[in-house]
Amino acid sequence: MNRHDGIELVLGTGNPHKRQEIAALLKGAPVRVLSLADFPEIPEPVENGRTFESNAAKKASYYSRKWGRLTLADDSGLMVDALNGRPGVYSARFAGEGCTYDDNNRKLLGLLSHKSPSQRTARFVCSMVLYNAGRRVGSVKGECHGKIALEVAGGGGFGYDPLFIPRGFSKTFAELSPRTKNRISHRGKALQAAKRLLLEYLKRRKSVQASR
Repeated sequence: MNRHDGIELVLGTGNPHKRQEIAALLKGAPVRVLSLADFPEIPEPVENGRTFESNAAKKASYYSRKWGRLTLADDSGLMVDALNGRPGVYSARFAGEGCTYDDNNRKLLGLLSHKSPSQRTARFVCSMVLYNAGRRVGSVKGECHGKIALEVAGGGGFGYDPLFIPRGFSKTFAELSPRTKNRISHRGKALQAAKRLLLEYLKRRKSVQASR
């Protein structure tokens, strides 16, 4: 066997930015990381859950049954207090179907245009769910609290990163280095927990196989 012991982990996302971040954070785990790009023939499920976890679980369950492999799927988004938690699960399509990141950011700035800095609190939330061949292994969650900037700033990251200033910082996610962002972000926190979940699961599975 190779150093991965033949174990493949599929990331249930078609977002290349997410895939890049997750793959980097999983570096060192004893798995070969694949993504939707490796299985273009499989259609994506409809994400119609009311929570981040339900959407992540739906994707992980669906793809793990299709592929018969370990699958890690996530759903994440921005929750703004002054907007009663919006955009939430609609973060990716906040400005409408087919919208761009810039469209979403412009809409968010417009809705908050009359809000003071103290009224612009928000948090990023990420739920990750791990399945293996249709069976749920577990779920984890990560959050990052902060506020919405008055204008976009920075050229890094994606999505709402140019608008989100994490607590304890004066710069947006898009202005921070990838290393710093991954350390403090909602996705970084969730993935560190998911990595522990994955390693524990692989250890248990190896122990069961060895006892047979």
